[in-house]
Amino acid sequence: MSVASVISVLDDDPSVRAAINNLLESRGYTVHTFASANEFLASADLHGTSCVIADVQMPVTSGIDLLTQMRAQGSATPFILITAFPDDNVRLRAHKAGATCFLGKPFTASDLMKCLEVALTAGDESTE
Repeated sequence: MSVASVISVLDDDPSVRAAINNLLESRGYTVHTFASANEFLASADLHGTSCVIADVQMPVTSGIDLLTQMRAQGSATPFILITAFPDDNVRLRAHKAGATCFLGKPFTASDLMKCLEVALTAGDESTE
Protein backbone atom coordinates (compact mmCIF):
# COMPACT_ATOMS: atom_id res chain seq x y z
CA MET A 1 0.00 0.00 0.00
CA SER A 2 1.76 3.14 -1.16
CA VAL A 3 -1.12 5.41 -0.21
CA ALA A 4 -3.10 4.52 2.89
CA SER A 5 -6.51 3.18 1.92
CA VAL A 6 -9.47 4.83 3.61
CA ILE A 7 -11.90 2.31 5.03
CA SER A 8 -15.36 3.38 6.18
CA VAL A 9 -16.90 1.16 8.85
CA LEU A 10 -20.65 1.37 9.39
CA ASP A 11 -22.27 -0.47 12.27
CA ASP A 12 -24.86 0.60 14.83
CA ASP A 13 -22.97 -1.35 17.53
CA PRO A 14 -20.18 0.86 18.96
CA SER A 15 -18.16 -2.16 20.14
CA VAL A 16 -18.10 -3.64 16.62
CA ARG A 17 -17.06 -0.28 15.14
CA ALA A 18 -14.28 0.06 17.72
CA ALA A 19 -12.99 -3.49 17.21
CA ILE A 20 -12.84 -3.17 13.43
CA ASN A 21 -11.35 0.32 13.72
CA ASN A 22 -8.58 -0.93 16.03
CA LEU A 23 -7.79 -3.91 13.82
CA LEU A 24 -7.59 -1.88 10.62
CA GLU A 25 -5.63 1.01 12.15
CA SER A 26 -3.13 -1.52 13.51
CA ARG A 27 -2.63 -2.68 9.91
CA GLY A 28 -1.97 0.87 8.66
CA TYR A 29 -5.35 1.80 7.24
CA THR A 30 -7.08 5.13 7.73
CA VAL A 31 -10.47 4.31 9.24
CA HIS A 32 -13.60 6.40 9.53
CA THR A 33 -16.49 4.99 11.55
CA PHE A 34 -20.20 5.71 11.31
CA ALA A 35 -23.19 4.62 13.38
CA SER A 36 -25.55 4.61 10.39
CA ALA A 37 -25.73 4.65 6.62
CA ASN A 38 -27.27 8.13 6.73
CA GLU A 39 -24.35 9.43 8.80
CA PHE A 40 -21.97 8.02 6.18
CA LEU A 41 -23.96 9.43 3.26
CA ALA A 42 -23.88 12.91 4.84
CA SER A 43 -20.13 12.78 5.46
CA ALA A 44 -17.25 14.25 3.50
CA ASP A 45 -15.80 10.71 3.42
CA LEU A 46 -18.40 9.38 1.01
CA HIS A 47 -16.33 9.85 -2.14
CA GLY A 48 -12.87 9.31 -0.63
CA THR A 49 -13.55 5.83 0.68
CA SER A 50 -11.54 2.92 -0.73
CA CYS A 51 -13.87 0.31 0.79
CA VAL A 52 -17.03 0.22 2.90
CA ILE A 53 -17.51 -2.37 5.64
CA ALA A 54 -21.18 -2.23 6.61
CA ASP A 55 -23.52 -4.14 8.86
CA VAL A 56 -26.46 -5.63 7.00
CA GLN A 57 -28.96 -4.86 9.75
CA MET A 58 -28.92 -1.21 10.78
CA PRO A 59 -31.86 1.03 11.64
CA VAL A 60 -33.41 3.08 8.81
CA THR A 61 -31.05 2.04 5.98
CA SER A 62 -29.55 -1.45 5.86
CA GLY A 63 -26.10 -2.20 4.51
CA ILE A 64 -27.65 -3.87 1.46
CA ASP A 65 -29.91 -0.86 0.85
CA LEU A 66 -26.89 1.46 1.11
CA LEU A 67 -24.95 -0.68 -1.37
CA THR A 68 -27.90 -0.72 -3.78
CA GLN A 69 -28.31 3.05 -3.49
CA MET A 70 -24.61 3.71 -4.09
CA ARG A 71 -24.52 1.39 -7.12
CA ALA A 72 -27.59 3.17 -8.56
CA GLN A 73 -25.66 6.44 -8.21
CA GLY A 74 -22.72 4.99 -10.16
CA SER A 75 -20.39 4.23 -7.27
CA ALA A 76 -18.06 1.25 -7.70
CA THR A 77 -16.73 1.42 -4.13
CA PRO A 78 -16.14 -2.13 -2.90
CA PHE A 79 -18.42 -3.30 -0.07
CA ILE A 80 -17.88 -5.92 2.61
CA LEU A 81 -21.16 -6.74 4.32
CA ILE A 82 -21.21 -8.19 7.82
CA THR A 83 -24.12 -9.58 9.82
CA ALA A 84 -24.95 -11.41 13.02
CA PHE A 85 -27.70 -13.22 11.10
CA PRO A 86 -26.00 -14.84 8.10
CA ASP A 87 -28.46 -16.93 6.17
CA ASP A 88 -28.48 -17.97 2.53
CA ASN A 89 -31.19 -15.47 1.52
CA VAL A 90 -29.30 -12.52 2.99
CA ARG A 91 -26.02 -13.76 1.48
CA LEU A 92 -27.69 -14.03 -1.94
CA ARG A 93 -29.19 -10.52 -1.65
CA ALA A 94 -25.79 -9.13 -0.64
CA HIS A 95 -24.00 -10.70 -3.59
CA LYS A 96 -26.75 -9.72 -6.05
CA ALA A 97 -26.44 -6.13 -4.82
CA GLY A 98 -22.72 -6.24 -5.58
CA ALA A 99 -21.00 -7.02 -2.28
CA THR A 100 -17.39 -8.09 -2.66
CA CYS A 101 -17.55 -10.17 0.50
CA PHE A 102 -20.12 -11.31 3.07
CA LEU A 103 -19.10 -12.28 6.62
CA GLY A 104 -21.15 -13.65 9.49
CA LYS A 105 -20.43 -12.29 12.96
CA PRO A 106 -18.35 -13.24 14.74
CA PHE A 107 -15.64 -13.44 12.11
CA THR A 108 -11.89 -13.74 12.49
CA ALA A 109 -9.47 -10.92 11.89
CA SER A 110 -7.81 -12.98 9.17
CA ASP A 111 -11.14 -13.50 7.36
CA LEU A 112 -11.82 -9.76 7.41
CA MET A 113 -8.30 -8.97 6.20
CA LYS A 114 -8.65 -11.47 3.33
CA CYS A 115 -11.94 -9.86 2.31
CA LEU A 116 -10.40 -6.41 2.52
CA GLU A 117 -7.47 -7.45 0.34
CA VAL A 118 -9.88 -8.82 -2.28
CA ALA A 119 -12.05 -5.68 -2.08
CA LEU A 120 -9.14 -3.29 -2.45
CA THR A 121 -7.70 -5.29 -5.33
CA ALA A 122 -11.10 -5.21 -7.05
CA GLY A 123 -11.33 -1.47 -6.38
CA ASP A 124 -7.88 -0.89 -7.92
CA GLU A 125 -8.87 -2.81 -11.04
CA SER A 126 -12.06 -0.78 -11.49
CA THR A 127 -10.13 2.51 -11.50
CA GLU A 128 -7.61 1.47 -14.17
